[in-house]
Amino acid sequence: MRGARQVGKTWLIKEFGNTNFKDIAIFNFDENPELKQFFKSTKNISRILENLSLIHGKKIDPQNTLIFFDEIQECNEALNTLKYFTENAPEYHIICAGSLLGVAMSRGASFPVGKVDFLNIYPLSFLEFLYNADKRLYEYLNGINKIEPIPDIFFNQILDKFKMFYISGGMPEAIVELLENGNIENVQRILQNILNAYTLDFSKHADNRDVNKIGYIWQSLPSQLSRENKKFIYNVIKKGARAREYENAIQWLVNAGLIYKTNLCSKPNLPLSAYDDISSFKIYSLDVGLLRQQSKLAPSAITEGNRLFTEFKGALSENYILNSLISQFSNNPRYWTSNNRAEIDLILQIENDVIPIEVKADANVTGKSMIFYRKKYNPKFSIRYSLKNLKQDNTLINIPLFMSDMTEKIISMANLQIKEST
Repeated sequence: MRGARQVGKTWLIKEFGNTNFKDIAIFNFDENPELKQFFKSTKNISRILENLSLIHGKKIDPQNTLIFFDEIQECNEALNTLKYFTENAPEYHIICAGSLLGVAMSRGASFPVGKVDFLNIYPLSFLEFLYNADKRLYEYLNGINKIEPIPDIFFNQILDKFKMFYISGGMPEAIVELLENGNIENVQRILQNILNAYTLDFSKHADNRDVNKIGYIWQSLPSQLSRENKKFIYNVIKKGARAREYENAIQWLVNAGLIYKTNLCSKPNLPLSAYDDISSFKIYSLDVGLLRQQSKLAPSAITEGNRLFTEFKGALSENYILNSLISQFSNNPRYWTSNNRAEIDLILQIENDVIPIEVKADANVTGKSMIFYRKKYNPKFSIRYSLKNLKQDNTLINIPLFMSDMTEKIISMANLQIKEST
């Protein structure tokens, strides 16, 4: 199970273990580094299990006990041992979590390829937030099965909850504080503590030569996203900065799950990956709440109309949409430009369709770029996220920002409506 710190991996695994097993044996390689000795001294699974049983305080039952290796990236030998568990003791149930597992693997950590299933964990989505904030509104929104406007009485209530989500973002601890106690100051403190923990990880886990560079890139996120076209510019990090000096630092942040990188697509043909221009890209934060906190945008903006969505050229909204799409689809979005004549915020490959996506931070949806793209490439569907209501005009689908987590479902509904009309 992979995911950044504080997204809820440990809680989810404990909940899963307590619900589905009689016992759960937890071994944290960060809190208890002495556990590493068990895996360095032998690859014999029986001996390892004997030692783990002693630490656990009772015999580990292969049928009724879930073995949980937490922060497994701290012990390369334990990672490698998963191969021998699979081959020599397949009756045991093992689950692992790592907040910097991507970093460990990129450094050449021995890994049992083909022996382990991966599950990526992201910050909570808005739909998950809404489920906890107002289950009635969640059930209404989740029950929509036709592309048609949402009645204002529901639209406005959901929009209010959506503004709250921009305050906490998807970090579980921040959401719990906001929904249970309503203490905005504590939400701010929680988000800042998470940001501080990430910064500490730079110095603890990155190569010394890259620590400062990683910090510069991380700190530049709000500045990068506040630019008109949001393309990553090295000079924003530091005057005179060059790509070859910072490539490793950018990749470290990507591997750590703290940023997402979207490449420029030179031509929106299939497959999109074949047309990546890796010299031009954008970077986004893993979470809209963390980006808001990092940008020092005060939560009081929630009372100022749509300012939360429109601040610094709609960067929060574009970042939010990127987060939502990545958690839904296996294909990483790209973006597209045409010689400074037009720019499409994101393009996404869904099966064999290339879908252009425009993100508008409020109800003002006028824009020439989508018109230019549609005339040039005639896509099957185009998507515009905004604060306007749910609506389909031929092949253009307007999706309210707060319904972005339902994009896959809405596209299916659009396909169905086309079939029914023909």
